Amino acid sequence: MEETRKLIVSSSPHIRTPRDTRAIMLDVLIALLPALIASLILFGVWPLVLTVISVVSCVVFEFLYRKLMKKPNTVGDLSAIVTGVLLAYTLPTTAPWWLPVIGSFFAIVIVKQLFGGLGKNFLNPALAGRAFLVASYAAIMTSWKAANFESVADAATYATPLASLHQGTLSSTGIGAMLLGNTGGCVGEVCSIALLLGGAYLVVRKVISLRIPLSFILTVAVVTFIFPRGNNNLLWMLQNVLSGGLLLGAIFMATDYCTSPVTPKGQIIYGIGCGLITVLIRYFGSYPEGVSYAILVMNLTVWMIDKNTAPRRFGVPKKGLKLKGLGKGKKKEDAKG
Repeated sequence: MEETRKLIVSSSPHIRTPRDTRAIMLDVLIALLPALIASLILFGVWPLVLTVISVVSCVVFEFLYRKLMKKPNTVGDLSAIVTGVLLAYTLPTTAPWWLPVIGSFFAIVIVKQLFGGLGKNFLNPALAGRAFLVASYAAIMTSWKAANFESVADAATYATPLASLHQGTLSSTGIGAMLLGNTGGCVGEVCSIALLLGGAYLVVRKVISLRIPLSFILTVAVVTFIFPRGNNNLLWMLQNVLSGGLLLGAIFMATDYCTSPVTPKGQIIYGIGCGLITVLIRYFGSYPEGVSYAILVMNLTVWMIDKNTAPRRFGVPKKGLKLKGLGKGKKKEDAKG
């Protein structure tokens, strides 16, 4: 008896690629490694402990939620691990062990899974988790530890470069120290060189394009250069670009597939919006850093950006557009009738 086979025909384009969600997430994890290594050198082993706790918490919460709701297990796509690493990177190096557990629950269960899981969440889970922690534990989330190479004893009163900029004065931390990470800050944001290396890897692997990171960073650079609050335009601009979570947010969070525009023009608009809101919060907000909130606000506008920047399909006129002579011809036909 001849074997019958079921043929499945789908619409074009027909694309075959070995890369899937797991492969993309693995590339992101590889790109995040330099920042973690730098943090270990600068702050000791505690950043690694926080990262491990955050990752394990995210994986456990995702597994338990999917199990409880009788949905397919999605832990294998590595997205929960990426969320855990990114969440840990936004925590101060002085954070207690239980803080990433609470942040992971909010990021995975509330922001990601309750909206349907990966691809259906409209906010970046890691950033939403950080925003929740800042609102709930402001004192802990703003307590900084100096890097091992700095002679600062009191972590609680240590002022990061961004805190100085928020007060309208240039930071005493040099540009070289900011590039190498020899300053206080969150786990994964201090070493600019490590973040740039990770970003370059993602661009080479074609995981991300340069549209969002460049438009984001250049907007902050241009605005802070034109409207400085210090007496040195160039130094003020460089310190704003290299301090805080700008590079981490622009490279690894604003480029999240689920919560960023898909159109090239829309990605540029999105990046510019993130940059403008970041500067506005840094200049006029009560909290020194604006990257997280800027990205979350722009996440909410992605549907509108995509809708208004969608390319015109060949042979299909825009809504309400009358083709030449079509309106006149229709009127003549109606008159004859």
